[in-house]
Amino acid sequence: MTTSARPARRTLGAFAAAAALTAGLLGVSTATAPPARAAACSGVTVVVDFTALGGGIETGCAPGDPASGLAALTGAGFSYAFHPRFPGFVCKINTLPTTCTNPTGTAYWSYWHAAHGGPWSYSNLGAGSYNPAPGEVEGWSFGAGAQPGITAP
Repeated sequence: MTTSARPARRTLGAFAAAAALTAGLLGVSTATAPPARAAACSGVTVVVDFTALGGGIETGCAPGDPASGLAALTGAGFSYAFHPRFPGFVCKINTLPTTCTNPTGTAYWSYWHAAHGGPWSYSNLGAGSYNPAPGEVEGWSFGAGAQPGITAP
């Protein structure tokens, strides 16, 4: 390699590293990433769709057998907060949306279940009351009650 090629490679390498770091910090994900991460999950796969809030779709794995949907959510690496006036009502996941508003039909975290590769089913129980089995997929989507924007991985 010539000495003139080295600075160009270093510059390209620095740009690639900065782009990867920025994507990680912004929570950027691709449509093909969730299935690959879910395939390695031996517990409960969790999908969180931040699309309506300007983000992407993120997945995580809650190892083992979490006792509730909330335990699966935190076990998969997501944080949550309840609405201050409605205990048990999840109003933020990973600090989004930035403010907790009163629950409306167009702005809330909807909670879903699915088998791997199967259709989403809207939960008839709150995440604190539902006990997901290992191998299941939990889904969260912000908005008017639309299911997560990917097939359950």
